[in-house]
Amino acid sequence: MTGVLNTISTYAIPLVLLLIPIYALKKGVKVYSVFTEGAKEGLNVAIMIIPYLVCMLAAIGMFRASGAMDWLAALINPITSLIGLPGEVLPMGIMRSFSGGGAEGMMSDLLKTYGTQSQIGRIASVALGSTETTFYIIAVYFGAVGITNVRHSVIAGLLGDLASLIASAVIVNVMWY
Repeated sequence: MTGVLNTISTYAIPLVLLLIPIYALKKGVKVYSVFTEGAKEGLNVAIMIIPYLVCMLAAIGMFRASGAMDWLAALINPITSLIGLPGEVLPMGIMRSFSGGGAEGMMSDLLKTYGTQSQIGRIASVALGSTETTFYIIAVYFGAVGITNVRHSVIAGLLGDLASLIASAVIVNVMWY
C-alpha cells in the first residue's frame, strides 16, 4: 500500500502541472494573459482582505491566550479517545478551524515531542492536511466580499472539519496500528 501511495505522490503533481497548460492551449486559451489577469485580481483581493486578516489573527491570539482552547480540548477528549483520536492532537484539530499557521506550529511541536512515525504524529499530519481553516475563510474571504449571513457555512465547515479529524484518526489507526 505504501509503495502505491509513494508512486502516486511522485507523479501526481508534475502530471497535473503538465496537463493543465496543454489542455488550455488545446482549447485556445491564452495562458499567459489569463494567468496575469488572475494574478492582478489576486493582488486586489489580498489588499481587500488585510483588515479582516488582522482582526482574525487578534481573535486567534485571544482564544489561545485565554485557555479556551485547552478547556475545549479537555471537554471533548473523553469522546474522541473512543475512536482512537489522542487528546494530544485535539488542540491542533481545534486550532486548524481557526488558523493554518497556528495549527502547523502546534503540529510541529507534536512531531518534535512524539516523532514523525508515532501514532500522534501521523494523525496530526493527516488531520492537518485534510481539515480546513473554517473560521479564517469565513472571516477573511466572506468578509471581503460582504457576505454577512454565514450561519449555515459555519455549521457545514465545522462538520466537515470534525468529519476530517475523525477520518484522520480512523485511517491512521487502520493503516498503521
